[in-house]
Amino acid sequence: MSNSTTSTVASPSRFVSIRRDLHQIPEAGFAEFKTQQYLLDYISTLPQERIEVRTWRTGILVNVKGTAPTRRLGYRADMDGLPIAEDTGYEFRSTHPGYMHACGHDVHMSIGLGVLTHIVNQPIRDDITFIFQPAEEGPGGAKPMLECEELRDWMPDQIVALHVAPEYPVGTIATKPGILFANTSELFIDLTGKGGHAAFPHNANDMVIAACQLVTQLQTIVSRNVNPLDSAVITIGKIDGGTKQNIIAEKARLEGTIRTLSAETMTLIKSRIEALTAGMETAFQCKVDIDYGANYRQVFNHAETTAEFMDWVRDNGLMQVIECTEAMTGEDFGYFLETIPGFMFWLGVDTPYGLHHAKIEPNEQAIDLAINTISRYFRWKSDEQQ
Repeated sequence: MSNSTTSTVASPSRFVSIRRDLHQIPEAGFAEFKTQQYLLDYISTLPQERIEVRTWRTGILVNVKGTAPTRRLGYRADMDGLPIAEDTGYEFRSTHPGYMHACGHDVHMSIGLGVLTHIVNQPIRDDITFIFQPAEEGPGGAKPMLECEELRDWMPDQIVALHVAPEYPVGTIATKPGILFANTSELFIDLTGKGGHAAFPHNANDMVIAACQLVTQLQTIVSRNVNPLDSAVITIGKIDGGTKQNIIAEKARLEGTIRTLSAETMTLIKSRIEALTAGMETAFQCKVDIDYGANYRQVFNHAETTAEFMDWVRDNGLMQVIECTEAMTGEDFGYFLETIPGFMFWLGVDTPYGLHHAKIEPNEQAIDLAINTISRYFRWKSDEQQ
């Protein structure tokens, strides 16, 4: 069992227990039905005179009324799990075979409920919208949620979110003004040719060969088309082609991801992919279809608000604050930051296994630390800055 499990609190706090409950019911994007009901059941136990609740698909919006509001703050937590078979040492493992909270969304939700509970029981001046957002892992819930009618009247003037970070110790916050996470796009490429008998290759168009050639060509885009002072990644994580060892493949499929630190570079890469696949169609006499799947905007932290938050945490001695470098991670919270000033930060959870790993076990001591820090920040932002 990893150090992160042995270092969790012996008698779990209320919100650590909630995290463990949520960990057992990971669900796919826009299918978070049990998760939504669990959150709604908990929210119904809070004093109702200061809150209003709305649902949107499998997401939840909670408006907490301030005592003398002049603006609206916002906090966002994502809800969905990943199609990963869990391999932790937990007694509270996932009860949904093949699904796991391997990206820390169970932690994010429990922190969100903790901050909500604190603010409801000890109201601040300003209104706050708590956003429990589905489908962050795909196909992307942030953009349609931003556009939904349910959020229109409760749109924040400033918004905050966090993401667990396995590489940082508990008690650490890492963030920076400006770009924090990359622009991302899924990439699915289907090649269709002509199958045939392995003994007669001249009568077929082999899509396994075509797929292998295309993978190699795709790697030249970053090395030969992107400015070396820029940053970009094209990863093909899955290849599927053929049916049997002695049958020439009629079809092949590539699945991957694109990551860039600028929107312009994303456009460049996609145009080069389309040019290369057009060449493949001619060279291999096949048909190529491209699907970019879910596309996420960069997470670009509002400079003044982020620096203010970092200084406030340092000045109050609540956590260690690190100004980190940007990462090629993708997060659809970037859509919120396109229209609402705010920031995202990494929350240290000290585990040897990385995000999306079947063995990841975040140190749960980070949960109550985060609840305390965010609750106090909202109170300071609302009350002391009037």
